[in-house]
Amino acid sequence: MILIVFSIIGLIGVSALAIDGGNAFLDRRKAETAADAAALTGAITRIEGGNWRAAALAAAASNGYDNNGTTNTVELNTPPLNGPYAGNSEYIEVILTSRLSTYFGSVVGIPQITNVVKAVSQSKPAMYGPIFDGYALVSLAPNSNCDKQLSFVIQGEATISLEGGGVFVNSDNRKCAFIQFGEGSVRINDQSPITVVGGAQVQKPRLITPFPMQTGAAPIPYPPAFEMPKPSCGTKEAAVDELTGNMTPGSWGGEDFPPIGVHELQAGVYCIGGNVVVADGNRLIGNGVVLFVERGEVRISGSAEVQLDAPKKGPNAGLLIYMPITNRSALVLNGNLNSTYTGTILAPSANIRLKGLESKRGFHSQIIGYTIGVDGTSNIIIKYKDDENYNAYKMPEVLLSQ
Repeated sequence: MILIVFSIIGLIGVSALAIDGGNAFLDRRKAETAADAAALTGAITRIEGGNWRAAALAAAASNGYDNNGTTNTVELNTPPLNGPYAGNSEYIEVILTSRLSTYFGSVVGIPQITNVVKAVSQSKPAMYGPIFDGYALVSLAPNSNCDKQLSFVIQGEATISLEGGGVFVNSDNRKCAFIQFGEGSVRINDQSPITVVGGAQVQKPRLITPFPMQTGAAPIPYPPAFEMPKPSCGTKEAAVDELTGNMTPGSWGGEDFPPIGVHELQAGVYCIGGNVVVADGNRLIGNGVVLFVERGEVRISGSAEVQLDAPKKGPNAGLLIYMPITNRSALVLNGNLNSTYTGTILAPSANIRLKGLESKRGFHSQIIGYTIGVDGTSNIIIKYKDDENYNAYKMPEVLLSQ
C-alpha cells in the first residue's frame, strides 16, 4: 500500500509537470503575444494622438488578458521603469502578469503558476532634419549579388575622399554588399563611419579607411521612410534666350536638357521630361537651381564644366538633382577641374556612377542612389555639410524594442 501511495504521488507529479507545465508554457507564449500587441497598439495610438493607455489595455483584453487584478494584471509605464530604455519617454513598457491555476500541481504544493512577461515599444514622432542621419554617400538597394547587381563598388584607381559624413550600404548580402577591387579606395577624413548592412569583399584593406568597417548594421526600409521632395513647375514653361545662352526655369519636354547653346540656368526649378546631357567641352552653370528629372537619365561627361548650386531657402532648399523613385534611369556624374556641385543629389531608384571629378572643391553634396559605382582614375572629393543639403520630415516610426 505504501509503495502504491508513493507511486500515485509520483504519477501525479509527472502529470503536473506534463500537463500544468505545458499549460504554463502555452500561457506564457500567449501572454508574450498579448504584451507585444499592447505595446505596439499603444505606440501607434500615441503617434496618432489618441488615448494610448486605453488602446493598449483593449489590445491586451482582446488577446485574453483583461487586467481583472485576479487572474491577470496589465501594467503600463512610460518611460520604462528600468532597463536600457528607462527614463526615455519615447518608449512604452507593458508588464503583463498572468496567474494560472494548476490541475495536479496543488497535490505537490504548487496551486498556481505565475508568468510575468514584458514588452517595450518605441514611438518616434515625425522629425525634421538630415535624411539618412547625415551619411554623405548612401546606397539604398536592400539586396544585391556579387556579379551584376552590385550595391556599392569602387574599383580601378578611383579614390573617394570624404569628409563630414560617412558611407552607408543598405544591401543585406553577407559576402559583397560593399566591394573594393584593384586600387579603388575610400578615405574617410574624420570620425564618420563606413556602415554596411551585409558584408564586405575587400581586395586591399589598406585602401579602406576606416577598416574594418561596421558590418551587420540595421537596414533602412525601402522605399525610404521620409517625405520625398515635391518640386513643381506648375504651368510655367522653360524658355531660352538665344542671345545670352541663358535659360529660365519651368517645364522642359522630352528633348535633351539643356538645349544646344544654353550655358547658364537662372534660379528656380527645372522639370525635365527627357535626358540631362552635358557633353565633353560643354559648360553649365546655375545658382539656386533644382533639376527635377522626372523620366530621363543624367549623363555629365568628364571634360564638361558644371557648376551647380541648390537653393538656399524655400521648400527645395538644399535640393540640387532629384530623380523620383519612379525614375530608374542612370545617373552619371563627372566634371573637369572647375566643376562643383552643392546640394543633395537624390535618386532613390537610380544606378549612380561616379566616374571622375578632379575638382579640388568637389561635391558639397549628399549623394543617394539605389546603387553606387565608382571607377576611373580621379580623386573624388565629397564634403557633406548639413546646411548646404536637403532636410526632410522623417516619417513616424513604431518599433518593438524588447
